[in-house]
Amino acid sequence: MIGAGHETTVNLIDNAAHALLTHPDQLAHIREGRATWDDAIEESLRADAPVANLPLRYAVEDIELGELGGPQGMVIRAGEAILAAYAAAGRDAERHGKDADRFDVTRVDKEHLAFGYGAHHCLGAPLGRLEARVAIPALFDRFPGLTLAGPPEELLPVESFISHGHRSLPVRLF
Repeated sequence: MIGAGHETTVNLIDNAAHALLTHPDQLAHIREGRATWDDAIEESLRADAPVANLPLRYAVEDIELGELGGPQGMVIRAGEAILAAYAAAGRDAERHGKDADRFDVTRVDKEHLAFGYGAHHCLGAPLGRLEARVAIPALFDRFPGLTLAGPPEELLPVESFISHGHRSLPVRLF
């Protein structure tokens, strides 16, 4: 569990900082009191989950996708592999509207699966949120003129099927 909590928390802080640096209007909502740091963290978890995919789940019984809002007649059979795509779930337009791909700290419905669900809900979720609640405001309070040191499109993703973050997030401290 210790190893699991490190990379995911790093990705949460990275993704939240990246989102705020590339959406200055959203950072302004926080600085002007129209949203909170918690709003930014939960919206970051929804829009850019620190874990993209979690393989190695298997259906314990037949699952009819039509009953879950999926295509009618499609069934995942007991024993078949399931890929939980947490990064995709937070961008579901049926759940979050046509603007589900947009980072919006004022979004009312910030529900997400970034920490899993049910029996597979992350035990470290409260700690991960706490670390982000300390780190993100401290970073932006200490360096109010913080900017990316290069174009966002040049940032490289973590080379992983599971983790979802950047290899580095170069910034200018002002």
